[in-house]
Amino acid sequence: MIISSIFWNVSPEIVKLGPITLRWYGLLFASGFVFGYLILTKIYQLEKKPQADLEQLSIYVILGTVIGARLGHCLFYDPVYYLSNPFEIIKVWEGGLASHGAAIGIPFSIYLLTKKQKDKTMLWILDRVVIVVALAAVLIRLGNLFNSEIIGKATNVPWAFIFARVDDVPRHPAQLYESIFYLISFIILYFVYYKTEKKSNQGFIFGLFLVLIFGFRFFVEFLKVEQSVFEKGMILDMGQLLSIPLVVAGLYFMFRKEKEVVNIKAKGKRIH
Repeated sequence: MIISSIFWNVSPEIVKLGPITLRWYGLLFASGFVFGYLILTKIYQLEKKPQADLEQLSIYVILGTVIGARLGHCLFYDPVYYLSNPFEIIKVWEGGLASHGAAIGIPFSIYLLTKKQKDKTMLWILDRVVIVVALAAVLIRLGNLFNSEIIGKATNVPWAFIFARVDDVPRHPAQLYESIFYLISFIILYFVYYKTEKKSNQGFIFGLFLVLIFGFRFFVEFLKVEQSVFEKGMILDMGQLLSIPLVVAGLYFMFRKEKEVVNIKAKGKRIH
């Protein structure tokens, strides 16, 4: 028996001025980069790193995020369509971004960056970037909520949402579940960086990020509606299959032997 539910019929558009439309998703997506830049500015000042390095990093991360997330959506969730219609891949403004693609695109962009910033290793940068990536994930999932997308399965929990733009069925607000947990993850990562010595173990914070974000992603997928037709009937959906290797990689970076950590520190600039 349904005790109560939240009727959700919020417009994804904030304001429309002629041909220009400001959407909640776009605003929240962009806000993630702005807040991330501000937090990393504080971190770079603390570590006495040049602001110019951060500005260069920001460009690489933005490109890695957008390109990686877009290609991830196209190739992981509907490869037949997009490979048959390659021009559609560049239509980012029509929606369709995958966090697993961003999880590949961001490290790759940072790898390229370390070819220029040779005083920092790839893992050193990743340990700091993932802190703000977790915060960006909070805002992106709120954007999904405003778009009434990535909805949950039908449920009778008291906090169920009725996404009026989709149907009149009470559903799990999966976007909120993820947004709340990603906020918790951001706080944990921020605390580990500022209050512990773990940041001296290069790769630990990056590994913790992978375990937290994609570990939760694996379980929350059980409550979400399939994103693509081909996922129907699958024991594990695409999001879960892609999360497993990322969690394993995270555990490796968190718990590798101290000898490996020492070797990486000794190699310094040669590790990318």
